[in-house]
Amino acid sequence: MRKLVVSEFLSADGVMEAPHEWHGPYFDDDMAGAVSAQMDASDALLLGRTTYDGFAAAWPAMAGQPGGDHMNGIAKFVVSATLEKADWNNSTVLAGDPAAAVRELKQRDGANITVMGSATLVRWLLGQGLVDEFDLLVHPIVVGRGKRLFQDGLPRTPFTVVSSEMFASGVHHVVYAPRKA
Repeated sequence: MRKLVVSEFLSADGVMEAPHEWHGPYFDDDMAGAVSAQMDASDALLLGRTTYDGFAAAWPAMAGQPGGDHMNGIAKFVVSATLEKADWNNSTVLAGDPAAAVRELKQRDGANITVMGSATLVRWLLGQGLVDEFDLLVHPIVVGRGKRLFQDGLPRTPFTVVSSEMFASGVHHVVYAPRKA
């Protein structure tokens, strides 16, 4: 069975919104290696509508740049009640029951399914018990405002630390797995 892995850049205060505004000074060879390993371990993206729209507008113009060929070539699945057609290369809108569709994707042969951004989707997936790991790059900066990964209303979810590494930049790369009851 494939793993569903949530991969996020986070600030120390849990903000995940607009990392392009704050994570640049911390992007070094260690982080590049971690991001590359995440991409190498995945052959599908699962995205919410807002993240999909942003990625579909940006990534096609980045072919040939770091990560561009991977992001443009990988299979992409979009969870949306309003999107009828996904035009970005290799994109599919999941129709019907999204929980059943994600469970079916996890049963297929292949590598990890990665979720990036997509805060609303991530919180819903966690509530449905569909997340296998959180692969987080926690930056040593307080942003002070913005969308946070974990917000009120989530079920209490204990985690097991799968791995933990501190980069020279101060970024903490930590992988958590929800602890099964």
